[in-house]
Amino acid sequence: MGLMQHGGMRTTITLSDETHEFASYYARARGITLSAAIDELIRKAEAAPPPPVPEIEYSEIGLPMLPRTGRTITCEMVKKLEEEEFGPTKFA
Repeated sequence: MGLMQHGGMRTTITLSDETHEFASYYARARGITLSAAIDELIRKAEAAPPPPVPEIEYSEIGLPMLPRTGRTITCEMVKKLEEEEFGPTKFA
């Protein structure tokens, strides 16, 4: 367990550079310490409603289907995406 100080638990954490930058900016903008900012952000995340569960439609044979958007996915679209995502230049 950590050392109790001022009603809180003292601990050491490692944050990604982006997370540290965001939390530091948030703390400065709110005029609070980095610890208070992280605590506040975690409490806000806890209180946030859960994301909506997507409604999944199933085909007649029981396979899950993509949501209907009114657009048709063509073979050309799939080929283009495959080339963009898995083209040889990506792995060179």
